[in-house]
Amino acid sequence: MWKKRPGVLPEDRLAEYKQYDMVTADDLRTRKRRPKRTRLLMRDFIEDSLYNPSYGYFSKEAVIFNPGEPFHFGELRDEADFHAQVGKRYTTFEDELDAKEFNDTRQLWHTPTELFRPHYAEAMARYLISNYKLALFPYHDLIIYEMGAGNGTFMVNVLDYIRAIDSEVYARTKYRIIEISTQLATMQTSRLALPAAGAHGHADKVEIINRSIFAWDTYVSSPCFFLALEVIDNFAHDVIRYSPSTEQPLQGAVLIDSDGEFYEIYSPQLDPVAARFLRVRDAACNFPFTHPLRWSRMMRGVRANLPFAPNMSEPEWIPTRLMQFFDTLQKYFPAHKLLLSDFHTLPDAVPGINAPVVQTRYQRQTVPVSTPMVRLNT
Repeated sequence: MWKKRPGVLPEDRLAEYKQYDMVTADDLRTRKRRPKRTRLLMRDFIEDSLYNPSYGYFSKEAVIFNPGEPFHFGELRDEADFHAQVGKRYTTFEDELDAKEFNDTRQLWHTPTELFRPHYAEAMARYLISNYKLALFPYHDLIIYEMGAGNGTFMVNVLDYIRAIDSEVYARTKYRIIEISTQLATMQTSRLALPAAGAHGHADKVEIINRSIFAWDTYVSSPCFFLALEVIDNFAHDVIRYSPSTEQPLQGAVLIDSDGEFYEIYSPQLDPVAARFLRVRDAACNFPFTHPLRWSRMMRGVRANLPFAPNMSEPEWIPTRLMQFFDTLQKYFPAHKLLLSDFHTLPDAVPGINAPVVQTRYQRQTVPVSTPMVRLNT
């Protein structure tokens, strides 16, 4: 039987909370099950939930939709017709999965790479070829790093296009994938030996590096293109609330009690990463941005004195992992050119500013969830 989780730690358990050790997602990478009687910063809880090798979402739950043959867009009447065709292929794809192994809560998701194959990848391949020939050819190789390559479809489409359009550039191309998921890295490797468009595969062009970008420690001095496509929306965030009266930020953490229940807790002591992000943002942003303290001090005082008024602001989700990603690029890839593609907005987000979307699926229907503090099906 399902019940709504209480979320906030009861005051009578604060003493218990102080006895728990603070751990990080890196500390838990070798764990087979999520620990109990411990606490993590929110970004570490999200990171562990998504990427833990044994029970993380991308390791165990996620299945990337493969629509099969590319859509013939010139034959579609309109957008509604396209969505209808996608729906039919979704059903066929999941029927085939169920025939192998029935899973009523399977996490199925799609990407622009798969839906708009091969045009999506070819558009970016044209950009890569043009910029490479303009600035780097013939003195440097075309070195491409792709982070989080999914099924490997984008890699294959890009290399197919480069080989077909410019054999001279293809001869100088080196494609490197940085993939945290061992399951996906294995799938990407299997794609390399498959013949594409009647020709040989691209195994001699590709290196798959099965590790997290946040564990990267190799200096790459050569000019390169770094691709992060539909990836940064999956980076972990920290959560901050503010005191309406003092404007003091408080950082969120997750406590996992002895029963495995999750509780959200806040502390005025910011960890160095979150504190640095707030300093950088305040220094870099000289224009108004959405913020929990957007009300004037007087209005906040009035609201704070209302009956049942909360003693903290609404949550603000800050992209600390994204900041650390930029740090990695600056430190280890000084000559890179970054190519990003991602969503500009997400529906059905959890409460808060810049909040994430948390979903599950049941009987092939997507079900929005109101908190990241949910158990995985392990």
